[in-house]
Amino acid sequence: MLKIMVIGGGAREHSLVWKLTQSSEVGEIYVTPGNAGTGLTANNLDIKSTELEPLAQAAQERRIDLTIVGPEAPLAEGIVDLFQRYGLPIFGPTQEATKIESSKVFATELMQRYGIPCARSRSFSSFIEAKDYVKNQKPPIVVKADGLAAGKGSIIANSTPEALAALSEIMEKRIFGKAGDQVLVEECLVGKEVSLLAFTDGRTVVPMVPACDYKRVFDGDEGPNTGGMGSYSPPGFFDAEMINRVNDTILKPTVQAMAKEDKPYKGVLYAGIMLTEDGPKAMEFNARFGDPETQAMLPLLKSDLVDIMLAVIDERLDRIEIKWSNEACVGVVMASGGYPDSYKTGFPVEGLDKIDDDILVFHAGTKVNDSIICTDGGRVLTVAATGRNIAEARDRVYTNIPSIHFEGCHYRNDIGAREVPHELL
Repeated sequence: MLKIMVIGGGAREHSLVWKLTQSSEVGEIYVTPGNAGTGLTANNLDIKSTELEPLAQAAQERRIDLTIVGPEAPLAEGIVDLFQRYGLPIFGPTQEATKIESSKVFATELMQRYGIPCARSRSFSSFIEAKDYVKNQKPPIVVKADGLAAGKGSIIANSTPEALAALSEIMEKRIFGKAGDQVLVEECLVGKEVSLLAFTDGRTVVPMVPACDYKRVFDGDEGPNTGGMGSYSPPGFFDAEMINRVNDTILKPTVQAMAKEDKPYKGVLYAGIMLTEDGPKAMEFNARFGDPETQAMLPLLKSDLVDIMLAVIDERLDRIEIKWSNEACVGVVMASGGYPDSYKTGFPVEGLDKIDDDILVFHAGTKVNDSIICTDGGRVLTVAATGRNIAEARDRVYTNIPSIHFEGCHYRNDIGAREVPHELL
């Protein structure tokens, strides 16, 4: 039986643990640092996801057979390279390959070099030069911090003053720290947005089911950007033909380009896609599973996740078949009041025993205080359900969510609504 270590402490990691427990190959699972939910079925270790040497030491001491990296920060800091030096099997891209996410400038220049469809853009390390450029662009304009910014580094400005303010926030006020050393100024792509993730061993690229996520904190896509307020899979407008098209024009060429750049890419490649009038274009790449998309995708995976990950590591992805359910899944994030700005924590989470047995609750910002599960972050839970279609899955989620409560809890009421006929809402 395999010993697995999952790095991270959010709902994405809890959903990974949930899926891993279904494998007949898995024995013990450790999560670093984990949360109250992962602690119910796995062993939480009090090690932060960016403490690379202690993580490697924990993997050695416990004779871990496979480590899976959830968040982007340890990937960008080189955890895969470190584990490989120690001879420890790990699922994820190297530090150089992770530049596809950790540097938006790198990703954009790569796409431009290899003719991969993307937005027109310019990069700047000078605030003055960026400001002069923005003044000559027609709004809306997208301003992106180059580095990692917890999913919040992309600002859509609907006017020139908004774009200049965004530049100032990123480059002068340094709201994202070093991530704002450079900025990318892009045209604003218009169309339907979708996340298409794929498993890849550096040669073979196998797309997963597509998903849509919701970044804004309030219904109707109002309010500030968050790390994600919910997701659903699969979107009806993104069929098998479109999956193949994006795989052929964006995902495969990107993996091939990374190989040519001597940055071979293995793990999960996440492409944020916009379906424009000119066809699908890549808006961004992530170097790992998405959050909250993973919580709506993994419930649809029928194949053994461990088998897939080992095939990626061993570069034999072309020899296995990955199967998905024909059902749909909707996941809704329950967040602390005030998120993504300031919020209070430490409130008891009540009603987790009042929901239907087949409703999935993936913990994120939770911890145990005196045997009571309490809030411990901005995004507290993702509540997910499957159904024959989006309407059924959505109905089941929103029927159960009111049973769960913590002080100040907030969630969007429109996750997946655009996929449901108005008369069924």
